[in-house]
Formats: sequence, structure tokens, C-alpha cells
Amino acid sequence: MRWTKTFTVVGCHAEGEVGNVITGGVKDVPGKTMFEKKEYLEAHMDDIRGLLLFEPRGAPYVNGNIILPPCDRSADLGYVIIESTEYPPMSGSNTICVATVALETGMVPMKEPETLLRMEAPAGMIEVRCLCENGKVKQVEFTNVPAFALHLDTHVEVEGLGTITVDTSYGGMTFAHVNARALGFSITPDEAHQMSLMGQRIKKAVNEQLEVVHPENPKIRDVSNVIFEGRSSASTGAWKASTARCACMAGSTARRQAPAPPGGWR
Repeated sequence: MRWTKTFTVVGCHAEGEVGNVITGGVKDVPGKTMFEKKEYLEAHMDDIRGLLLFEPRGAPYVNGNIILPPCDRSADLGYVIIESTEYPPMSGSNTICVATVALETGMVPMKEPETLLRMEAPAGMIEVRCLCENGKVKQVEFTNVPAFALHLDTHVEVEGLGTITVDTSYGGMTFAHVNARALGFSITPDEAHQMSLMGQRIKKAVNEQLEVVHPENPKIRDVSNVIFEGRSSASTGAWKASTARCACMAGSTARRQAPAPPGGWR
């Protein structure tokens, strides 16, 4: 057998959301920014995405991350996120996977008990804090790019549903937010298929009827995911935190497995 392409891929996930990391096989691509590198991969090297994310090697729920040299010299590494339907500017679960793999494989030196990283995504610089022990990454937290609402309490017409109220937001990816209860969902596992189908219709309606564009980068446009939001409840503990249940529908059939998308809450 003669091989024409070889990639090194490290399997990883964040709470069940698969974010495999391509650590070898792509040295670098043209671009003065990570966003330009993302565009180059999308336009000229999309075969990599198909090879690694589509069957038989992948599935709709499989994501990938290509580690590249950063454009900003202050960064420890650069990375471009690839998903089955798009190249998002930023993804929280994928960022966690990249940080974990980069440290545990030795691509970036690990310092225990804490390693601080600057990771350059197409959306911008992500500050990452990793808690490490015995050569393993135990916990990852990061400061995302600025998040903000684009639309609040806006009406759209959805086929089969009529008029519904949506919010849209940006937090590295662009989201539509809907009230799960108002649409008849309690956000339980048995509802996943119906939420996925409804999410596709809502996403289509929002992108057709609303202008969802990043104010500083017009190339970031249109809703990628739909978040069905459940009721939040305030904690009575000392931290005064709140808890809520949500379901995030990504692409045409995939459902986000990670606890929370970077879109946040309204």
C-alpha cells in the first residue's frame, strides 16, 4: 500500500463532545491571521475535513482541531477548528481538547500544578488556565473572546410553528436562543430527535429572516447552532450560582454533548 497523506490525530473529548486534535501532517498554511488560515483551509484544503470527520473515520458528532503555528508571537500555539458542517471561529469544548492534547503530548511544556496558555483561534486570542497533576490535565478554564447579543426578543416565522421569539448571540460562534418550554420541551433525552428536527427549521428561518453578522468581521455571519433554553434556578448556597438545563443543536443532525456551548445565556 502506498500512502500519499499521513496525519497524526490524538483522540480527545470534553464531557463527551469529541474534539480530536491533528498534531501532525499539516505544517502550516498561508495567512496573516488565524482567521485567514481558517479561510485558506476551507477554500483549498477542505479534503482534510472530509477525510478525518466523515465516515468511515468520523461521524456528524466528531469535531477536529488542526494545530498550526500562531500568527501572534505571544501565543503558545494556533489552531483551526473543523466540524462536520463548518469551520467555526471558536469552540469552547474544542479549545479544552486542544489545550489538553498540547500539554499531555509535550507539544507545549506542562507546568504543575498550573499551566497558563495563550491559544490563538480564528476568533482571537484565548487565555487558558490548566490545572495539571502527574503529567495529566485535570481541569481547563478559559477566557473567551467577547460575547454579546445581536437580537433580543425578535419574532421569526418558522414553518410548522408559526411566530416564535428568538434571541441571537455571538461568543466565538453564533447562536439562536429559544425558550424550550414555550416550544413544548422539557429537555429530556427522549426529546433529542424532535429538538434536532425543530432546531433545523428554526436555524433556517433565522438565517433567512434576520441579519446575523458580527459587527467587526462581516465574514462571521449566520447562526450555526440553536440553543433550547430551560428554566434557570438560583442557588441558595454561598456562591449564589444559578443552574439551568439547555440543549444545543449543531449542524443538520448533531447535538452538542458538552455541558454548555460558548453562546452563554441571556
